[in-house]
Amino acid sequence: MTTATYQVQGMTCGHCVNSVSTEISSIAGVNDVQVDLGSGRVTVTSAAPLDPAAVRAAVDEAGYDLVDV
Repeated sequence: MTTATYQVQGMTCGHCVNSVSTEISSIAGVNDVQVDLGSGRVTVTSAAPLDPAAVRAAVDEAGYDLVDV
């Protein structure tokens, strides 16, 4: 198992959290997604390290921005 934390900009409500969670959960190998609305942090647990481009694409699809850290 691998855990990674990402910073997402633009989330303001529960619907935002659900959208981001749903899109990231659709990435192959993702086991769990936890979103902290207040901080904008998204913690993803997966079977193997995720391709950053896949995470960025999922966040973009949800309508938000992945912050480069």
